[in-house]
Amino acid sequence: MANKWDNTIDYVTGPDLWVTIGVAVLQIVLILVLTFVVNRLARRITSQFFENRRRGPFKITQRREATLKKLVMNTINYIVYFTAFIMILDTFSLDVGALLAGAGIAGLAIGFGAQNLVRDIITGFFIIFEDQFSVGDYVQASGVEGFVEEIGLRTSKIKSWTGEVHILPNGNISQVTNFSIHNSIAVVDVSIAYESNIERAEEVLHELMAELPDRYPDLVLTPELLGVQGLGSSDVVMRIIAETEPMQHWAVARAIRKEVKTRLDTEGIEIPFPRLVMYSRNDEEKVKEPVH
Repeated sequence: MANKWDNTIDYVTGPDLWVTIGVAVLQIVLILVLTFVVNRLARRITSQFFENRRRGPFKITQRREATLKKLVMNTINYIVYFTAFIMILDTFSLDVGALLAGAGIAGLAIGFGAQNLVRDIITGFFIIFEDQFSVGDYVQASGVEGFVEEIGLRTSKIKSWTGEVHILPNGNISQVTNFSIHNSIAVVDVSIAYESNIERAEEVLHELMAELPDRYPDLVLTPELLGVQGLGSSDVVMRIIAETEPMQHWAVARAIRKEVKTRLDTEGIEIPFPRLVMYSRNDEEKVKEPVH
């Protein structure tokens, strides 16, 4: 018993153990430093690759470039870190081959149960492959509306205009409305009082619409006055539509409302407001009394 204890003390205090530990620590530090350098170098090469494609003959859209660039960088991170993890395990003289084989069998067994995960990955692949939406697009999906922050193989991140970031599993995205691909349409309804001259109001609005493209570069075409849209209880509703650059219809609609209000006031055309007419019963009785 004493001999075993002495041998243990000699092994712990001996140089062989500490040399082995020191070599292992140096190897781990070297692996971590190499991982950091390779990761930074790969990210820089990726950025340079997309920068060169921007100047080359085969160009891709900026929105698709941002999506692919972020996806490639995330994939590089996974590969580099996983490789570093395997190399660190190898420094401890572990049987990496057996671990990978066991992980493959376990992953296969887990895959049969993780159907949602598999569905998320497959759906994410087709979202990227078909370019359904890209980073920077304004979309509506799964009851969430906002700008796409990131697209991964499993999840997508959408940031609403109020700042919340929604993380959606790709498998739950069954329908997407993308507002950023094509031009938008601004719709503005203008109310005119019944007492006003409708034809004169149309002339004024036509003149104003012809002036707006010079003031607002986001307008693609001259706004169009469609005519009378409806007859309200106290107003005549006239509708204006304007084709704008993608995602600029809200700002342009606000600008058109301001321009219309200013021009109608200048021309003396009344915009209706709620009115309350009161009748006095006593006055009605006096009117109904027969005149002798």
